[in-house]
Amino acid sequence: MTTDPADTPAPLSPVDEDWQRALCVVAHPDDMEFGTAAAVARWTDQGKEVVYCMVTSGEAGIDGMRPDEARRVREAEQVKSARLVGVDTVEFLGQPDGILEYGVALRAVIARAVRRHRPDVVVTNNFRPSWGGRSLNQADHIATGMATLDAVRDAGNRWVFADQLTDGLEPWGGVREVWAAGSPDAQHGADTTATFDRGVASLEAHRAYIDGLGWDHFDPEEFLESGSRPAGTRLGVTHAATFEVFGMGWGG
Repeated sequence: MTTDPADTPAPLSPVDEDWQRALCVVAHPDDMEFGTAAAVARWTDQGKEVVYCMVTSGEAGIDGMRPDEARRVREAEQVKSARLVGVDTVEFLGQPDGILEYGVALRAVIARAVRRHRPDVVVTNNFRPSWGGRSLNQADHIATGMATLDAVRDAGNRWVFADQLTDGLEPWGGVREVWAAGSPDAQHGADTTATFDRGVASLEAHRAYIDGLGWDHFDPEEFLESGSRPAGTRLGVTHAATFEVFGMGWGG
């Protein structure tokens, strides 16, 4: 049996790691851990500063737990998980879980975070309709990723959301790239071989959420390997995380 070259995924190019500050903007606690946290551990090991902003607190994510309790539990799990990969600053932006809508209001919330943290690179989640094949994406991921792309540009324009520019907050147009993690259109990757185990530990820290989903036989290591090993093959390493890269400069 021969393999059609058209069915072979293209090699990945390494992401540009010549930066110092990254802001990760995702919809829910656990979104970073399902494939990207090992890359964050790589970057914090390099001495880079990484900040997490969760647009929601995931309060609608556990069927058997009321939202107020789920919010408390999931925020605590996210803070613990982030520390395992070297992230000390975790913010929750307070938007409603499960019903995020792309639009001006969401752009404004994210633009404020970009202006506050002044990152060089912004990481968000896949916002394509699917994860590839038949695996559909979730509405909050799509809304957050699309809004993040626009909010990064909004943050640099002093005449957009100008009401935010008080108490020393200034426009920030210094974001060079936005990276959408896990996109089926990814052409770039980061080597996570040395930090893969910490990525697994960070996902395991979301135990209440995983248990609440009823995934009795879920193995975080096995799950993460199912994505990181094929990605690693494309990058020429053992494990990797994938990213679709959007340049923020003119023509990017």
